[in-house]
Amino acid sequence: MNIHTESLEKADALEQAASAFVELRPRLFGIAYRMLGSATEAEDILQEVWMRWQNTDRSVVENPSAFLALITTRLAINVAQSARSRREAYIGPWLPEPVDTSLDPAVGAERGEALELAFLLLLERLTPTERAAYVLREAFVYPYPQIAEILRISTVNARQLVSRARKHLSAVRREPIDKIEHRRLLKVFLDAAQTGNIAALEDLFAADVVSSSDGGGVRGAARFPLLGGHRVAKFVAAYAPRYWASGDVRWVDVNGRAGVLVPRAHDQVALLTIEASPQGIHHVMWIVNPDKLGAFERSRSRGSI
Repeated sequence: MNIHTESLEKADALEQAASAFVELRPRLFGIAYRMLGSATEAEDILQEVWMRWQNTDRSVVENPSAFLALITTRLAINVAQSARSRREAYIGPWLPEPVDTSLDPAVGAERGEALELAFLLLLERLTPTERAAYVLREAFVYPYPQIAEILRISTVNARQLVSRARKHLSAVRREPIDKIEHRRLLKVFLDAAQTGNIAALEDLFAADVVSSSDGGGVRGAARFPLLGGHRVAKFVAAYAPRYWASGDVRWVDVNGRAGVLVPRAHDQVALLTIEASPQGIHHVMWIVNPDKLGAFERSRSRGSI
């Protein structure tokens, strides 16, 4: 075999490897993102997966999809284990990094499970291994033997992990509402917020409502969650002259639910969305961290993740 022929074969093999990776990329991103609650960290993992895929003897890989999912999940578990300590040192409340889901409502998954910001927060309560088992099963419908292989456990243990995760999450998860009702509640909330109507805001809130502002230490972001309908209503109403003066909000698709980009001072914005149940709004979520807002804008410009 001459050098020219060998070079052509290597180029062809790399092209096939790239084609397989690009086809599977949305799913791999979806796994890593649900595991970490960070699009930036998920993208970093995919870069590492791609490097490993290039350097793998692909002739012995019978199932590229299974192989790449295995590498992605194991890397995500490692990052999740180290992320816990980083988030303990995070300044102020931590919220997942949002992604635009206007073109891919499920972000690569067979089911849209574990994608809403509020649900990603609940996943943080699980161990990284429990989270991986749950995500692989509930969002991507992986069979238990494959989950067991990825996590290096028995099939019986894989079933137990998923069952334990389901029970843990169902014990704390609110009864969901559909997307139409969610958008309607957010619209009513905006109307009351723009006029500073404290009574109208309180009527929208569940008894245990929380307001979290994720600023990562930036100026003007609340360092602690606010609890209770009256306190949250007063906080929202107090910002009426600053946030809502222009009334120029932009509706966006945030992790499969409606959200709005709200103007702030100095050409900045805040990303606002809510978690709600039939009892009312339970969680008002503000993201003002510039890094997370930048990642959200990048996900919007890509169109599809």
